[in-house]
Order: sequence, then C-alpha cells, then structure tokens
Amino acid sequence: MQWLRQAEEWLDGYGRPGWITAMVLGFVIAGPFGLILLGYMIWSGKMGCMSKRNGCGWSRRKPRSSGNTAFDTYREETLRRLEEEQEAFTSYLDRLRRAKDQAEFDQFRAEHSRNQGNPEPA
Repeated sequence: MQWLRQAEEWLDGYGRPGWITAMVLGFVIAGPFGLILLGYMIWSGKMGCMSKRNGCGWSRRKPRSSGNTAFDTYREETLRRLEEEQEAFTSYLDRLRRAKDQAEFDQFRAEHSRNQGNPEPA
C-alpha cells in the first residue's frame, strides 16, 4: 500500500494535468483501471473544486525545500499568514450571511404577525 501512497504524492506533484494524464493512460491500457482512477479522483475531490476547505480540491502538502533556509522560512510564514487570513475572511463571510439571514427572518416574522392581526377579506 505504500507504493500507492507514493504514486499519489508523485501525481499530486504534477497537479491536475498529471492526474488526467494518468486517467487517460489508464483507459488506453486497461479500461477498468481508468474507471477506478476516475472514481478515486472524484471521490477524493481531486477532480474539481468541490472541496471548499482546500480551495480547488487539491490537497495542500508541504512544498519541497528550495535549499535556501531563509526563503523556506519566509515562504512557510507567508503561507501560514495567508491561511489565517483566509480563515478569518471565511469566518467574516459566514457571520455576514448569518446576520443577513436573521434580518430577513425577523422581517418575515414581523410581516407575518402583522398579517395575522389584520386578515384580508375574502
């Protein structure tokens, strides 16, 4: 099973084009293998932007070292800061949506209770 994990990491290094190429080759070499690969890509979220947590569905793994420790440290800090900002912004948007939904619901309840007091003639 370790070789499957290594193959997945290797394909992740090439991104979506690598996965699509592997799937097409799977169909050419053996149809069922291509179907199995396609099913895995859809199930794991590697096929599209279905996963909100990972941006566009690709798993985020630690980037390879550039060989320059100062740059690697700077890159890691910058990525961490950007992830924190993204989480804060997502949280802010969620709070805005909740507030808007609550205001709309309150308005509905007020109109509904107003209409209950004054039934319209039939």
